[in-house]
Amino acid sequence: MQTKEDIHRALRQIVAQVKAHLRFQKGLGINTLLSHQETKPLLTLDAIRREIGDCTRCELHEGRNSVVFGEGNPHAVLVFVGEAPGREEDLQGKPFVGKAGELLTRIIKAIDLTREEVYIANIVKCRPPQNRDPKPDEIRTCLPFLRKQLETIRPRIICALGTFAAQTLLETAERISALRGRFHPYHGARLMPTYHPAFLLRNPQFKKDVWEDMKAIREEYKKG
Repeated sequence: MQTKEDIHRALRQIVAQVKAHLRFQKGLGINTLLSHQETKPLLTLDAIRREIGDCTRCELHEGRNSVVFGEGNPHAVLVFVGEAPGREEDLQGKPFVGKAGELLTRIIKAIDLTREEVYIANIVKCRPPQNRDPKPDEIRTCLPFLRKQLETIRPRIICALGTFAAQTLLETAERISALRGRFHPYHGARLMPTYHPAFLLRNPQFKKDVWEDMKAIREEYKKG
């Protein structure tokens, strides 16, 4: 039999979830509540990809081969978000397929999952020239599409790979070294920042830190 304390705890959780959902909606630019009759079904990932189309919204389209939308389980519990496509990703049209992608695949396998069970995307969908950092206007232009992807997938856990992904999603200027190692609330999900696989290839001494972050994600994943 539930006690009053159990009921109050459940109600507090419901209120927290509603507030988190409303914050997410606000981030998408939705500032009014719709009635049941007015509510439209969520977009599908295919619909979001069609909306992006052969995108020319920022200068990145001038040198890209592919719009790298993302791939994986459309109902994933865990979503990995990187910075931007690299050379191999641009050529193949898939996220994380170069050397950094091979390392990410091994990391996913190490926490007893496969790429098919998770979803993988990036902050921006087109490769910056010479793999330079994305510019603020490029991030602002592309970020709404990632937000729509996350709203559609509704992951319980998000892993932000690298500085740009972590700072963009958490809207902070804190260094990745200060952000990693703990979960942050993100619109009803739990977000773990960690180092980007490309960074690990250049700085293998940080692999231990990433493994600690991945173990925390694995434990959170197991909670169901």
